[in-house]
Amino acid sequence: MFTGYELLDSTHVLITDTGGKVLNIIPASEAGGDVQQLAGIITPGFINCHCHLELSHLRNRIPSGTGLTGFIAAVMKSPPFSREEKDAAMEESDREMHQNGIAAVGDISNQPYSITQKIKSPLRWHSFLEITNLDDPLAAERLEKFQAIQTAFKNALPSMATTFSPHAIYSVSPETFRLINKHTAGQIITIHNQECFAEDELFIHGTGKFLSFYESIGRKQLPIVPSGKSSMQTWLPYFNQKQTIISVHNTYISEADIVFAKEYTAASNMQIVYCLCPNANMYIENRLPPVDLLMKHQCRIVLGTDSYGSNLQLSIGKEIETIQHHLPQTPLKDILQWATLNGAEALGFENELGSFEKGKQPGIVLIENGVTGSKRIL
Repeated sequence: MFTGYELLDSTHVLITDTGGKVLNIIPASEAGGDVQQLAGIITPGFINCHCHLELSHLRNRIPSGTGLTGFIAAVMKSPPFSREEKDAAMEESDREMHQNGIAAVGDISNQPYSITQKIKSPLRWHSFLEITNLDDPLAAERLEKFQAIQTAFKNALPSMATTFSPHAIYSVSPETFRLINKHTAGQIITIHNQECFAEDELFIHGTGKFLSFYESIGRKQLPIVPSGKSSMQTWLPYFNQKQTIISVHNTYISEADIVFAKEYTAASNMQIVYCLCPNANMYIENRLPPVDLLMKHQCRIVLGTDSYGSNLQLSIGKEIETIQHHLPQTPLKDILQWATLNGAEALGFENELGSFEKGKQPGIVLIENGVTGSKRIL
């Protein structure tokens, strides 16, 4: 059993009520005879800190191995789908995540389309309204549009958080960043960070694959001025309002960036959390982030699946499996904590999810056959 904090052996028994609320963990010698024995590891429900439910209809539609700029172009050029097709795909994704043990999701939303599914979903949601805008003069207008979307989410899902978030440094203008910072004081936000080498190349040198990408969308000149610094060291200083920032992917993050972020957030009374989406990283860039460096600096780590545009399944169990396959030296206890308690704390669900603590109702997941399969049992 993994409690959210530690791995316990089979001499311990989890006690819950019929609805899954945790009552206690006791020695097996005190549990009596009516104990359900399961082959595998039981854990609290998984927390998926990065998903794009809206992109569920792109399952098996986007080729792998294109690199990030190729992936973005493929998503932009994908054929149109009807609202009915998108709704059906979102419903299937929701069902899949619930069945394989996910209890809560940090979900990227660009439109209000996912509201209908989230209303009837058994999962908990934190919706991040992802803002893109390359033009400073349009920043206020863009924020106003997303304020209307935020109102729709809050009216429909009053018990679930909805916050503004920038897409990435290469798709958000300086003034847009400043407005997002102003409107997210003390909130949990997220950003795609250093998902490809070209991202740093653009901001350090003003060169690389993003130049041709911008040209392909009609931008003959660079819409964002290179800073001479890495991507992370360019965008992080836009924030200073005590936010918790979930930095997603981090595939090409350097040790200098990790140290910079640690020092900057500490000085600014902020928190930074690193979300790993290993299967999506392998799908797009065929590369994993430097997990060893993040662990060396005692960074807060969580896990995500990303979308069906860049993953073959929406399963935190499969993300754990990929980490163990490629990075077998990583302790299972640490990975399970990333998948449960750390994720719950990052999304603000730690009072109800993430660990087997008395009074919580986190869900119960069984990991079978090592880590090759996970399923919800309660």
